[in-house]
Parts: sequence; C-alpha cells; structure tokens
Amino acid sequence: MEPNIKNIAVLTSGGDAPGMNAAIRAVVRTGIYHGINMFGVMQGYQGLITDNIKPMDARSVSNILHLGGTILKTARCLEFKTDEGQQTAYQNLKKNNIDGLVVIGGDGTFTGAKRFSETFGVKVIGIPGTIDNDLVGSDFTLGYDTAINTVIEAIDKIRDTADAHDRLFFIEVMGRDSGCIALRSSIASGAEAVLLPERATSVNELITKLALGAATKKSSSIVIVAEGHKQGGAYDIAKKVKETFDHYDTKVTILGHLQRGGSPSSFDRILGSRLGFAAVNALIAGETEQMVGLQGNAIKLTSITEALTAHSFKLEPDLMEMTEVLSI
Repeated sequence: MEPNIKNIAVLTSGGDAPGMNAAIRAVVRTGIYHGINMFGVMQGYQGLITDNIKPMDARSVSNILHLGGTILKTARCLEFKTDEGQQTAYQNLKKNNIDGLVVIGGDGTFTGAKRFSETFGVKVIGIPGTIDNDLVGSDFTLGYDTAINTVIEAIDKIRDTADAHDRLFFIEVMGRDSGCIALRSSIASGAEAVLLPERATSVNELITKLALGAATKKSSSIVIVAEGHKQGGAYDIAKKVKETFDHYDTKVTILGHLQRGGSPSSFDRILGSRLGFAAVNALIAGETEQMVGLQGNAIKLTSITEALTAHSFKLEPDLMEMTEVLSI
C-alpha cells in the first residue's frame, strides 16, 4: 500500500521508561521500510519548540534495544502548554514537512498531543510509555514490567538483611495515583503488607496485621508503600507505626528513580517493538489521536481521550485479595 504520509517524527516526553528505545527503533525502521522519511525530536516537546529535529536512518537506532532511558532524551515542557508554544512547535513541523507524529509517554504527554492535534490538525499516534501502568487501553504500559522486576530485585536483597536483624522494612515505590507497581511487586516479593492509593488502609489496620505476623513467629516484615498513599509516604507511616509497635527495628527504603533505570526486560523490548511498529502502521492507515496498546495479546487502538481516563483504571480484584490471603 502506498503510504499517505511522507514524513514522520518521533519523540519521548515526560518521565522515561525502560523500553522507550525499543519503541523508537521500531518506529524509525518501520517508517523507513515503507519509504517514509523519519525524524527524531530531541528532548520531547521542548525539541519541537526549539526545532531540535534530526533526520534518522536505520543505523541511527542500531544497538539501542538493551539501553534504558531514551536516546532522544526527554523533558517536561511547560511552554508547550501555552498557545504560543504550540504555535511555534507547529511551525517547526511545517518547516520540516512533517505530517505525522508519534509521541511516547504518559498522561501528560498524551494531554499535550491531543490538544496539539485538535488545534492544528497534526496526525498523532501515542505509545504508552510509563512505569505507572495507568493508561486505559493497554494491559501493560512500556516500562512497567521492568520497573516491577527492579523493585523485586531490590526487595529480595532487603529481605536478606531484614531476616538477619529481625527488622521491619517500609519500602516506598513509585505510584502517585496508581498502585500497580506496589500491588504486583508485593505479591512477587512476598511482602507482609501493601499500602495502595486505591485502597484505604489505616495505620491501626496495618499495626494489627503486623502484630498477627509477630505472633506467628515471623522473623521480619516487609511493607510496600505506594508513594501516593493517603496516610503519607513510607517515612510518615513508619514513624506512626513505630510509636505503637516496637517489636521490630524499623527501617525505611525509598527506591525512587532506581525504578526508571536499567536495561529493559525482554517483555518490554518486545512490547516496545510491537507498539512502535503498530504506531507507524496506524499513521499510514490515516489514524490520528489514537493510542496503540496491548489488550490480551493483541495490539489495538484506543482513542487518546479514552486512554486519559486514568481514574477509571481498576486494579485486578484477584490480586487485591491475594495480598491479604498469601501474606498470613
């Protein structure tokens, strides 16, 4: 099929996620395969405004599958939220004859892309690249699997020292509005408790749970706290628990941006490749303001508007129940 689009640019925006480079590689090489001129935008939407747009060929994306981060760099660009910033970005796209845009990122990235497309008619396809897994329309977002594996690896190491010293560890993971990382990593690491933004758990409830574990001779306990929990972060909760529950020596670990780094898992490399491939094919087919996502084992399109309804995303009920049943 003769492509109805001649020049495509790809950018990464917002927080980086392992697997973004796999998606970039797939976008660039799929476009070239179809005879399309490919461009990379450096530093996300900031690069659109500063015209930091570079031609890319097949060799531009060699040997990047195993790399974390993003070769295109990323930034959070407040100027792109303004009418003037978007106007400048559009003029730069026109100057480079770019008629299709692939954006890789999370909800902030998609919000900007939606407005940009609606205002200027730019054809835009989104790839969900966020470790939070909080976009509707994809069972797994790019980087989520790697982030969970990173958390599990860290907790396995912490468990060793916790057992050796009869300690209670509070481990804070990313998830301001989403408990996806906390939920899955708690099951995979055998944590004694998990605190999620989506589920109200009082400090008293947590203390009761820990006391039951102590009574049944648990030598250590791991509590995973999503950073967005209503009772506060890991330090706040640990302090409250320590005031009334001193059976264990209490320690806190904040994993922070460790979760964003590292070589992507095989799952994220394949997912990034599938999503990048599908994004270019969607543009060729004339689609716009759509997100490519994994549903079941198929790549499907979801409107960016629907994808942004993050608050309708629900954690799996069976996993929620398992955190109670398996931690006794």
